[in-house]
Amino acid sequence: MKEIKTIEGDLVGGSASYAIVVARFNSFIVDSLVAGAVDALRRHGVKDSDMTIIKAPGAFELPVLTRNVLNKGSYDAVIALGAVIRGGTPHFEYVAGECVKGLSVVALDSATPVAFGVLTVDSIEQAVERAGTKAGNKGAEAALSALEMVNVIRKLGA
Repeated sequence: MKEIKTIEGDLVGGSASYAIVVARFNSFIVDSLVAGAVDALRRHGVKDSDMTIIKAPGAFELPVLTRNVLNKGSYDAVIALGAVIRGGTPHFEYVAGECVKGLSVVALDSATPVAFGVLTVDSIEQAVERAGTKAGNKGAEAALSALEMVNVIRKLGA
């Protein structure tokens, strides 16, 4: 019986470039996500010269900025970071939903990995937990996802 062939990415940096597309809104949280993403990429061998941070006003604008970044740049992956915190109005659902859908469409249309590191949380406490305390750093997790996706896509082409 033949062995099942398995292809998977690894977490080794290399000759890949990463755009970190960041929402400025809720920067007191998002700045920690950015720091986590940059640290994770550095720890896995990605050079600072292979990272570019590009800022959008908020999470709603992330999809269109990501599309432009991919159309105009030469990035192997995008790491989208932001924080949408529920308030007392339906605004949260609109912003969070459109951000998720938009980034998904951009990734599928471009066939380029777009790692989702946008927090969609009910409270500031939950955001803090996910930006580097109890629940880890979702920016770092998104960066590692991007790194792995770049590597597995390269292996598929080999």
